[in-house]
Amino acid sequence: MDQRSKYKRMATNAGMLYFRMLLTMAVTLYTSRVVLQTLGVEDFGIYHVVAGFVTMLGFLHGAMSSASQRFLAFELGKAGDKDMRGIFSMSMNIHILIALIVLLLGESLGIWFLNNHLTIPPERMEAARWVFHLALLSFMVTIISVPYNALIIAHERMGVFAWVSIIDVTLKLLVVFMLGWFGTDTLILYGLLSFVVVALVFMIYRGYSKTQFSESRFRLHWNGQLFKVMLSYTGWNLWGNLAAVMSGQGVNVLLNIFFGPTVNAARTIAMQASGALNSFVQSLQMAVNPQIIKSYAAKDMVYMHRLVCYGAKYNLFLLILLTAPVLANTEFILKLWLGTVPEFASFFLKLMIINILVDSVSAPLITSAQATGKIKLYQTVVGGILLLSLPIAYFLLKGGGEPQVVMYGSIFSSVLALIARLTILKNLVNLPLPFYIKEVLGRGAVVAISVFLLFEFSTYYAFPDVGFLISALLVTAYIMLAVGLFGLGASERVSVLVKLKSVKFRLNNSASK
Repeated sequence: MDQRSKYKRMATNAGMLYFRMLLTMAVTLYTSRVVLQTLGVEDFGIYHVVAGFVTMLGFLHGAMSSASQRFLAFELGKAGDKDMRGIFSMSMNIHILIALIVLLLGESLGIWFLNNHLTIPPERMEAARWVFHLALLSFMVTIISVPYNALIIAHERMGVFAWVSIIDVTLKLLVVFMLGWFGTDTLILYGLLSFVVVALVFMIYRGYSKTQFSESRFRLHWNGQLFKVMLSYTGWNLWGNLAAVMSGQGVNVLLNIFFGPTVNAARTIAMQASGALNSFVQSLQMAVNPQIIKSYAAKDMVYMHRLVCYGAKYNLFLLILLTAPVLANTEFILKLWLGTVPEFASFFLKLMIINILVDSVSAPLITSAQATGKIKLYQTVVGGILLLSLPIAYFLLKGGGEPQVVMYGSIFSSVLALIARLTILKNLVNLPLPFYIKEVLGRGAVVAISVFLLFEFSTYYAFPDVGFLISALLVTAYIMLAVGLFGLGASERVSVLVKLKSVKFRLNNSASK
C-alpha cells in the first residue's frame, strides 16, 4: 500500500471515529447530567470513587492491552509468515488469567480498603459494596474483551467501533431512563444495569471478530517463547500503567479521604467534560496508531517519524480549537450542562484542560515507544515521573491545600514526562528532535500564546457581555486563523488550500447538476 492510500485509510478511519466520538460525547454528557440529578451529588460521588477504585486494580489489564495491540499490529505489518492466531490465543489466555487475578485482589484487598479507608456515609456502605462487586464484574468482562478490540484495531476496522458505539450509547441512555422505573435503590440499580451494558457490548465485539477474523477462533494454545516475550514486554509496561492509574484514580481516593464523596463528584464531572474534549484527539490517534506500529515493523522510519511529528502537532491544534471556547466560558457551560454545578468542578475542569493539552503531544510518542518493544528504560523513567503526582498531591492536601491543587502535581509530572519521552525516543527510534521541537512545540506554543493574548484582550477591552455562541465563534475563527498563519508550514498551507479548492469545485459541480 502506497503512502497516499495509507493517508486515505487513516482519514477514513478518523472520520468514522469522530462520528463515534460525537455520538458518545453527546449521550455521555446528557446521561451525566441525568444521573447526577437522579442519584444526587453524594451517591454520584460514591459510585465513581468505588468504581474508580476497581479500575485501579486493572493496571495489569492496561499493560496487557497495550501488549495485545502492539503484537497483533506488528505481526500484520511485517513481511513474511504471520502467526496471528497464535498471538491472539496467547493474548486471550493471559487476559483470562489477569481477570482471575483482578477478581482475587478485588474481593480481598479491595473490599478491605472499601470498608476501612474510603469516606462513605454508614447508611450508604451496603449500597457501595454492591456497586463494588458489580463494577468488579464489569471490569473483568472488559479485560476479557481486550484481545477482540485489539484485533479490530490492528485490522483498522474503525467503522465497527462507530456502529457498536451507537448500540452502546443507546443502551446507556436506556439505563438512565430505567433508573426511575423501579422502586429500588438507584445506586445499586445503576451499577447492575451498567454491568449488563458492558456484557452486551462484549458479546457484540466477540461475535463480530469471530465472523470476520479467522485468527479469533480461540484455542487452548500455549507458546512458551511467545509468552516470555509478551510477559517481558508487559512487565515493563506494567510499571507505566500502574503509575498512570495511581496518578489518576489514586488522586481520586486521596480526595475522598480528605474531603469526602462530594468533591469526588466535582472531579468526576470535570474528568467527564475534559474526557469528552480529549476524545477528539484519541479518535485521531487511534486511527494513526496502527500505521505507526506497522511502519516500524516494515522499517519505514521516515514515514513513522512523519506520523509521530505531524500527529502530535495536529492533536494539539485540534485540542486548542476545542478547549479554548470552554476555557473562556467554563462556568456558563457547566451551568448549562448540569443545572446544579458541584463546588470546585470549574477549577478542576480548567486545570484538567491544561493537563490534556500537555499530554496531547505525547500520544504519538507513546505509540512509537510501544512499537519498538524495547520499553524497559522508557517505562521505568516515564512511569516514575508520572507517579510523582500522587505524593505531590498528598503533601499539598496535607498542607491544607484546596481540592484543585492535586492538578498542579499532575501538570508538573506531565511536562517532565514529555521531556523524558523526547530524550529517550531520540535514541530509541532516531526521532528528529529539532524538527519535533520546531514543528510541534514551537508552532504549538506560538498558537497557544496568541490565543492566551486574545483572552486577555477580550476580557479587559472588548465585548465583556458578548453571548456564548458569538464568543465561541469568534474564538474558533481566531484559532483557525492562528493555526493557518503560525501553526502550519508553507507546504502544509499550500496543501490545505488545494484541498479547499477541490471541495469548492465539487460543491459547485454538485450545485450545477
